[in-house]
Amino acid sequence: MEIMEVIKDQIESNDILLYMKGSPNQPMCGFSARTVQAVMECGQKFAYVDILSNQEIRANLPKYANWPTFPQLWVKGELVGGCDIITEMFEKGELKTLLDEAAPKAAPEA
Repeated sequence: MEIMEVIKDQIESNDILLYMKGSPNQPMCGFSARTVQAVMECGQKFAYVDILSNQEIRANLPKYANWPTFPQLWVKGELVGGCDIITEMFEKGELKTLLDEAAPKAAPEA
């Protein structure tokens, strides 16, 4: 699969996806650390891709997204933004609302 198709598939297959440096438990830059903390505090499960361990994604995602920096938070196939935008949304309470609405709903018990 072409790398652009891989990126497209990752974004389409995950309701909440964070491209970051490192992992949620071990972020490898301050921007990724602040972003992942804000996302985690919202309480929804999310997928992540460590761009440091995948150079092809790191090189091509900025072209795909038309967004030059990392981290990048994608929700329901749409780029929400990077660290500054996510931090601001978190502080205003907007991020939790967005992620709560995007999270897959548990099936009601019969």
